[in-house]
Amino acid sequence: MSDNLLLRPYQRGALDLPNRIAMAPMTRGRADDATGVPHPLTKDYYAQRASAGLIVTEGIYPHILGKGGPGIPGLVDDAQVAGWREVTDAVHAAGGRIFAQLWHVGRMTHPLVLPGGATPLAPSPVRITGSRIFTDQGLVEHVTPRAMTTSEADATIEHFAAEARNAIAAGFDGVEVHGANGYLIQQFLAENTNRRTDRYGGSRNGRLRLAVDIVTAVAAAVGAERVGLRVSPDNPENEIAEQDPQGTYRALVDALDPLGLAYLHVIERGEYAALADLRPRWSGTLIANFNGPSPTTRDAGEKVLSSGLADVFSFGRLFLGNPDLPARFASGAPLNDYARELIYGGGAEGYTDYPALTAERV
Repeated sequence: MSDNLLLRPYQRGALDLPNRIAMAPMTRGRADDATGVPHPLTKDYYAQRASAGLIVTEGIYPHILGKGGPGIPGLVDDAQVAGWREVTDAVHAAGGRIFAQLWHVGRMTHPLVLPGGATPLAPSPVRITGSRIFTDQGLVEHVTPRAMTTSEADATIEHFAAEARNAIAAGFDGVEVHGANGYLIQQFLAENTNRRTDRYGGSRNGRLRLAVDIVTAVAAAVGAERVGLRVSPDNPENEIAEQDPQGTYRALVDALDPLGLAYLHVIERGEYAALADLRPRWSGTLIANFNGPSPTTRDAGEKVLSSGLADVFSFGRLFLGNPDLPARFASGAPLNDYARELIYGGGAEGYTDYPALTAERV
């Protein structure tokens, strides 16, 4: 498209981006499974993609019981912080900006993944029945999670805040709280997965409380200008069923907008037109994302920006095979496909071996 809005710089608050092309968070499953320390190649993987206006990392657990599968990294101890410091140093040396995504999966894990065969935690003991989950023993049936006690929910807020402090210690420019895709925070938001009667359930305000308290605590820990929130209203992924997504997310946005966060990252998927509905209620930066069956095209991203529904657009799968995606958009060069079978786990193949334009032309 002629406007090239994706390639224009963007500046607001602490965000100073050379373009409006964000790299969306994508699980890669390559961390050391025993230690949660990033793979040695992780620094190369993200540094290769440093031309993105903003990189948001794969999800990183704030507590070992929030780990979602084999090879998921953490940010809870000194070794993990040191491993991520290598990543952020490499990205900054390449001229990039990188936020860490803080990710607790709630019921979307399994005793085979957790230490000591622990039972997954969730708002309520509601089991996923229509799919299986990947473990190091292959795909297995989900188990019924254990409902968090009120004190465990309280502690989870501090786990997120502590992880945010660790992220800044590791050199990240900021953090994104993962409140989307059917993981812990959205499990608290959704009526079908939150059947609690304590202060974290029972009413809309109760269901919102964990999300609001986590984001507020993280902002207090590291500064609101360093904090983003990702949401996916009306997203049925992982058997989430939100009865009134408009009411829920209007209330969530209204509660969080006064904090002055770095951004709101909205995945639009489902019948609810989340971008059009929430944009007028959010006074700060809005990053848009589509989560459809095929990777989002450049033209689709341009259309969202030109409509005024978002300031930045995040691309996921296109960045897997195209580490220099902004340069390809700028030149109109063809895009590499990506090897779907190599997304999760493994080493360099399907991770750091996709060619950049300069390498292709040698």
